[in-house]
Amino acid sequence: MKSITIKGSKRESVGKTASKALRNAGMVPCVIYGGEQPLHFSAEEKAFKSLVYTPNVYTASIDIDGKVIPAILQDIQFHPVSDKINHIDFYQLFEDKEITMNIPVNLVGKSKGVAIGGALRHNVRKMKVKALPQNLPDFIEADITELEIGNKLYITSLKNDKYTILHPDNTVVAQVRMSRNASKAAAAATGGKK
Repeated sequence: MKSITIKGSKRESVGKTASKALRNAGMVPCVIYGGEQPLHFSAEEKAFKSLVYTPNVYTASIDIDGKVIPAILQDIQFHPVSDKINHIDFYQLFEDKEITMNIPVNLVGKSKGVAIGGALRHNVRKMKVKALPQNLPDFIEADITELEIGNKLYITSLKNDKYTILHPDNTVVAQVRMSRNASKAAAAATGGKK
């Protein structure tokens, strides 16, 4: 999985007043959980642009005064009016400890059903996956080539040995349905008879 480096500095004072002063200076107060103790730090708001405002998923290498800590974004809080980042929680990664993340699903291939007029529905855009940090994929690829009108692609066809998908086996990832145009064309071909 791709990683983004964020440079930060340790926060000495923690509290509402200190956090407000940081935000006014264009900084974001952050916390890293998962280690021996929570680690409070701050970083420039623009450093989070490629981590937060993207459909892709990344891990973060947080550089706090020369010490690099691998982590994932766990929670983010936005200002209700200005939509600026108020606070970010990270979770520290350990090579021997499995983590759970939402991974984007990319549909690949050209569906046979869509080629003859069916409508493709992408039901699941992100999947909850549990794996060791080094086994986390950037995205999960779902091949829709064999889908015909009325067919569904289930999560069972996306199983992988490196990670565990935390959704029920009967979850539909994508399906091809009869479109209005295709049903009108079928009705016209049969002369409107059913």
